[in-house]
Amino acid sequence: MFMGHQKGRNTKENIQRNFGMPTPHGYRKALRMMYYADHHGFPIITFIDTPGAFADLKSEELGQGEAIAHNLRTMFGLKVPIVSIVIGEGGSGGALAIGCANKLLMLENAVFYVASPEACAAILWKTAKASPKAAEKLKITATELSKLQIADGIIPEPLGGAHADPSWTSQQIKTAVVEAMDELMKMDTQELLNHRMRKFRKLGGFQEGIPIDSKRKVNMKKKEEPVAQRGEELEGEIEKLKEQILKAKQSSTKAPELGLNEMIVKLKKEVDIEFSEAVKSVGLKDRLVMLREEFAKARNSQGQIANSGLKEKIEKLKDEFDQSLSTAPNYSSLQYKLDMLKEITKAKNLAEKNEKAAFLRQEINNKFKEVMEQPGIKEKIEALRGEIGDTSGDLENEMKEKVMQVKKEIELELTDVLKSLSLDVEAVESKTKYPINERSLSDFKVKVNVFNEEIKKKIDDAINSPDLKSKVEMLKLEIAKAEKTPDLESKNQIEALEQQIKQRIAEAINSPELIEKHEKLKMEISKAIESSRRSDGSLKKEDQKDDNANVDGSRVEINLGANRSFA
Repeated sequence: MFMGHQKGRNTKENIQRNFGMPTPHGYRKALRMMYYADHHGFPIITFIDTPGAFADLKSEELGQGEAIAHNLRTMFGLKVPIVSIVIGEGGSGGALAIGCANKLLMLENAVFYVASPEACAAILWKTAKASPKAAEKLKITATELSKLQIADGIIPEPLGGAHADPSWTSQQIKTAVVEAMDELMKMDTQELLNHRMRKFRKLGGFQEGIPIDSKRKVNMKKKEEPVAQRGEELEGEIEKLKEQILKAKQSSTKAPELGLNEMIVKLKKEVDIEFSEAVKSVGLKDRLVMLREEFAKARNSQGQIANSGLKEKIEKLKDEFDQSLSTAPNYSSLQYKLDMLKEITKAKNLAEKNEKAAFLRQEINNKFKEVMEQPGIKEKIEALRGEIGDTSGDLENEMKEKVMQVKKEIELELTDVLKSLSLDVEAVESKTKYPINERSLSDFKVKVNVFNEEIKKKIDDAINSPDLKSKVEMLKLEIAKAEKTPDLESKNQIEALEQQIKQRIAEAINSPELIEKHEKLKMEISKAIESSRRSDGSLKKEDQKDDNANVDGSRVEINLGANRSFA
């Protein structure tokens, strides 16, 4: 028994055939023919090509919905094989009314849908312009429906579509229908009914009792869809902001402060939304609302909580929320946004700190130049330079005192200037309090090297002495013997020989001559350090590691050890 929709090939035929949209009479006629085929044992083949059932007022009055429902129920109970072929489009219940078959085949370019892409776009996005997006989401093509196991087979079409070569397409349809019928005819009545029932029962492929991934749970909730979209948009904006900050660093320009502030505000809003969703998902929303009301009532005029019991409730709720937060479906999203917020806030704080430090450094440099340009200071420095230029060799003590005096005056002037900038000036003690001049240092290095050579010579003489040399040879023999046949006696012998050799070398090093030279060298170094300390007077402060003032908030550590620039 063959039955199907017919649209027509031109406008006149389309109007005559109602554009392939059946009325209730058509479905009842098809139902009558199905009963006839079932009574006589004829297999049923249906051809589907309709945008949907006709939905005018008269069709509704004649029971369009009832007619479709009656067909659906009846087709599941027919005891003959049923094969349906979608040759064009199969829309909504108008297609299903003759499409509840054992096998559903589709032409390569046919479509099968619950609603047209235009109608779906108008419902979901309020505009038909979103129809391409709707078509993609609906998965209406033969290939996609075959993957979803809604369609049981795809019938190939010639290049350009079925209408390009109807004869060849008909042969392909015939081949596919014969193959399907050969398979179904082997089944008895009960198998046919079970086969048809299982085909439609498996659609959707869901399983119960299997835990769902938390990420999928979040995506299944309609309210969280915009949150996910906001997360993706924020990620893109953050990447752009990072690129701007990197470009600003490379070009030594100011970081985009406005962009950082806007991003922090956005991220704070996102984090608040995520926390609200997390509270709701872990079942603490009602308790939080009640606590907020109690908190609003319990606050005094200074905004403090006088009720200690309420404080305990808040702490208890906070602990419960912290413990259950990791089980919230949006925990990963919340953690990700918190990390982004920390990163952006850190970048903003660093940018502000660098900006303040650069400004303060410039101010200090300007003030330092002003101090050095003062007439009195300038004249004293020029006079000192002239006197030092006339002096050959080491500076006399009197000249050193003059240098120290001018240095102290500059330090006092600079300290007053820095204090006028509301900065604290702190002297830093030197780690090397008693420096030694370079000439004395080189002399001591030579003496130490000579002393080391004498120690080395004493050790060599002791080792090359006949007595110690024989003990070393005995030690080598004992070690070689112990490798072959190790025993306790050999081990004791080796330890005894090693102890005797070490003792002889120690005796050579601890000779009275070496000890006297060592003490003498120590005394010379101590005297040099003491002499250097006295010549430096009160100079006991440490030079800083670099030439800049160390700026930290409102506190500055000033270099008192040398006359250096802050730049």
